[in-house]
Amino acid sequence: MPNDSRPAVLELIGNTPLVRVSRFDTGPCTLFLKLESQNPGGSIKDRIGLAMIDAAERDGRLRPGGTIVEATAGNTGLGLALVGRAKGYRVVLVVPDKMSTEKVLHLKAMGAEVHITRSDVGKGHPDYYQDVAARLAQEIPDAFFADQFNNPANPLAHECSTAPEIWAQTQHDVDAIVVGVGSAGTLTGLTRFFQRVQPNLEMVLADPVGSVMAEYSRSGTLGTPGSWAVEGIGEDFIPSIADLSSVRKAYSISDEESFDHARQLLRAEGILGGSSTGTLLAAALRYCREQTEPKRVVSFVCDTGTRYLSKVYNDQWMNDQGLLARKRYGDLRDLIARRFEDGRVVSVGPDDTLLTAFQRMRLADVSQLPVLVGGQRLVGVIDESDILLGVHEDASHFRMPVSSAMTDKLEILPPGASLAELEAKLDRGLVAMIADDSGFHGLITRVDMLNYLRRSLA
Repeated sequence: MPNDSRPAVLELIGNTPLVRVSRFDTGPCTLFLKLESQNPGGSIKDRIGLAMIDAAERDGRLRPGGTIVEATAGNTGLGLALVGRAKGYRVVLVVPDKMSTEKVLHLKAMGAEVHITRSDVGKGHPDYYQDVAARLAQEIPDAFFADQFNNPANPLAHECSTAPEIWAQTQHDVDAIVVGVGSAGTLTGLTRFFQRVQPNLEMVLADPVGSVMAEYSRSGTLGTPGSWAVEGIGEDFIPSIADLSSVRKAYSISDEESFDHARQLLRAEGILGGSSTGTLLAAALRYCREQTEPKRVVSFVCDTGTRYLSKVYNDQWMNDQGLLARKRYGDLRDLIARRFEDGRVVSVGPDDTLLTAFQRMRLADVSQLPVLVGGQRLVGVIDESDILLGVHEDASHFRMPVSSAMTDKLEILPPGASLAELEAKLDRGLVAMIADDSGFHGLITRVDMLNYLRRSLA
């Protein structure tokens, strides 16, 4: 195959399906979701990755042997990596540290170079991801800074592909489109197209709580940005390419509501979407239920949920972030990440092998396990150091029983013990075992304590 041939995978970008939502209460409205997750790179950002690279090649900003540099919440980087690597370019991406592990691993698997920077600083700070990317673009010879936040090819991609597809798929019959804002390319591209063909169409903004976009669209006031866990949408500034002129309604959606709606979408419709999809769905359902007459409404599955399995669809992570509703006791049981009563305790028995204990630790990403007889009665605890001590001289000792290495002199705290008592135990390097006459409730580690203190700041 000639080296200058256009990679076949690029022909799969766009023309994504539009499906009707049938198992949610949409009031008098009909709600459709455009499955941008079906793009080859798994998100709507494949469209702008292709458009920005093609435009840069045409005008000479990107030449053979050049380097593509971008600041990205993950999906634009994946789109650029898909297209850029297929065309033989070096791809250097700067990603905030709140991005999912799956996105980072996917980027690296495609050959992109990933720089991870802070997500707790704003525009103008030297560690802000966009400023880091701009700096790298100046330092790297023959670099093309994609700069999605200011690149006119970004909204043009949606004006020329996403919007006409929606118009055709709805048979020229659509009343509102619910969209989020990251770089604002989708909103602006859709706005330009529909102002020509359907001027009365309402753009509805779905925005995470903490972002400034929703309030700015409502009042023209730039509020103080907060923080949010949803990835890919929401901003702490107004992107230069943002066109809010067709926005008629704006909803601020909490992380809890966003993540819950993403999970509901999978259970109800079998559609696996990411966190921003949950935000859009929550806003779309609110809008639909508020209407007093039938409307045809379109929104997006922005990207595939497979890159959020460690977050949105991981109960442990959701619990750690305080995003999953569960029973509260007002005592130390609220600090336990994996409670026995919820069936979430990962344990071993005294007769299990050290290899079994080690493998369960790795699978659950923990450093210690309670040792339970019959899965019920607490008789010990085993941690990584216990296993290492047992096997370091002879790897065959992995076949030894857990009882040969576990700690059986247990220091137990009742659920009603104070935080000071808990901290004293953790300060001694111990894991806190929480139990009372009703039985074993679970372990509290230093990480659990840190998560509890972090959540108290919210």
